[in-house]
Amino acid sequence: MSDAVYPVMIFAAGFGTRMGPLTADRPKPMIEVAGRPLIDHALDLAKAVDAHPIVANTHYLGEQISAHVVPQGVKISHEDPDVLDTGGGLRQALPLLGSKPVLTLNPDVIWKGPNPFDVVTNVWNPSQMDALLLCIPLERTVGRLGNGDFTLSPEGRPSRGGNMVYGGVQIIKTELLHDIQEQVFSLNVVWDRMNAENRLYCTEYPGKWCDVGRAECIPLAENLIASDV
Repeated sequence: MSDAVYPVMIFAAGFGTRMGPLTADRPKPMIEVAGRPLIDHALDLAKAVDAHPIVANTHYLGEQISAHVVPQGVKISHEDPDVLDTGGGLRQALPLLGSKPVLTLNPDVIWKGPNPFDVVTNVWNPSQMDALLLCIPLERTVGRLGNGDFTLSPEGRPSRGGNMVYGGVQIIKTELLHDIQEQVFSLNVVWDRMNAENRLYCTEYPGKWCDVGRAECIPLAENLIASDV
């Protein structure tokens, strides 16, 4: 386990439209899986590595998330009037996160195996990397629709398309965010710039992973949590 302490950004501002009626009166991170909100499963991972600070961005029904996580010591970066996507959202939150590389996490997934933050921080080499993404082979994912996101070279350098799925955890330097002119932008824009400079890397997660972006994935995630593998 890495001894370094990093800030964590939890992306919790989405509308959760793929969840259908479940998100009519609550944001997706507050949907329960195995009796607990998704965002609590995410916070377990951050707290286990003593992350500080922990920041969540909010937008849709954000007051519900704030009421739940602020008493747990989480700082809020609320996006209004527009949701800013992952890149814009991370950039807005930087005054709360500080200047260190940031661990980011999508809360609508379940991990089965070692803490994903430990996996990326143990591989992280800031002299070589500007971002390190955690990926899972398609055959070890649950609830995933479609193909993977990347193909990895033996050295961990990614190219688009393939059987490796980005799992929603990374560690990333944030300086390049300030070079993007748009207010609303995806981190894919930043990754592509890093990749062009041979500074984007991926590493493989050794366990299993479940996408909980759709209502039908909830029992799949609960089965994964209860499983022995």
